[in-house]
Amino acid sequence: MTDLLNASYILDGVPMPLSPAKMLRECTAEPPLEPDGDPATIADEHLDQDPRSFDFKEEDIESYGQALEGFRRSFPLRFAGPYTSGKVAQALIDAIWMNGHFRMGDLTLKADWKWNGKGIGLPAAFYDSVEAACSYIDALGVKISQYSLTSGTPSVAFKATTVAEEDAPEDEESLLRELPYRTANPRISRRRKVGSAFIPEASDWIIYIPFDTCDYRLGGSALAQAIGASPSVSPEIGDADYFIDCYEVVRELVEDGIVKAGATVAEGGLYTALRAMASAGTGADICITDISKAYGDELPVRILFSEVPGVIIQISDIDYDYVDAELILQDVVYYPLGHPVPGTTSVKLSEHTDLPHILESLMGSLEGED
Repeated sequence: MTDLLNASYILDGVPMPLSPAKMLRECTAEPPLEPDGDPATIADEHLDQDPRSFDFKEEDIESYGQALEGFRRSFPLRFAGPYTSGKVAQALIDAIWMNGHFRMGDLTLKADWKWNGKGIGLPAAFYDSVEAACSYIDALGVKISQYSLTSGTPSVAFKATTVAEEDAPEDEESLLRELPYRTANPRISRRRKVGSAFIPEASDWIIYIPFDTCDYRLGGSALAQAIGASPSVSPEIGDADYFIDCYEVVRELVEDGIVKAGATVAEGGLYTALRAMASAGTGADICITDISKAYGDELPVRILFSEVPGVIIQISDIDYDYVDAELILQDVVYYPLGHPVPGTTSVKLSEHTDLPHILESLMGSLEGED
């Protein structure tokens, strides 16, 4: 196999300034030594987008969800960069549910690529994948602990763990200067602190928090692959500062025991995460009208199946005001979706929620106050 990591690249006739290995060294805590000898040169071109269009239908949402059950996607070569950024976000969010005491700045990522460089578009997609990973990881303020490239069907995987103690700053003052903030003695367990399935409490709230400000698009999504659609626009994941804000407040809610159940919104999108949480005997009655309005009457299929990174959390009704205050304090946008429905495994889409009644009660509680 050609040395895809250390090669010089010419993509679409344009020489690339850095090799994948050099990009990875910039964001790796202890980068390996550079190899001896002159690197090979790889000339490749990006695959063109499929010109066909596809009309997603709102009435087919349930069948779209069924199409994703057990579906094993392949690496979307035409969307290598956005897909890889989404995998970085997913790995970090997956860690948010774990037992322990840490913040995002305490985490590092292990990166593993499998790739076959033979074929038009494959080297270009690998380059885009590494470039997107390094750019996003650097913006998030984390580091790669180690990376690998082995031969195989194209794929990429990331795993988050805590920074080794010897790599942490020695004094509190140095810790406070680092952004995102780190803890003095971070630790992370392999066991989750909160469950991944809805708890059968009908008065609880199901809240959705997107961790990026990008638009909802279906290019490169699992749904597009599963039904043979060819949308040409993907989510532009990359608002690192907002991701950090979201991460810190949700992690604190998890550590404080406010979150009763939680799931990562990643591959398959919001609807897939909701169906997974409903698989243990408690379904959900949800409404996405507020999300649609917030994004300019966005299509429900895009909201439900676009792979914008985020979380779903279940909280007690009594904690709603506290969570609302914490999220607003950090300028984090959230959407109350609805409530759990004990005794079912379905996710029902409704046209309204009980949120207006909560707002009315809050306004009533302020009467007579200065």
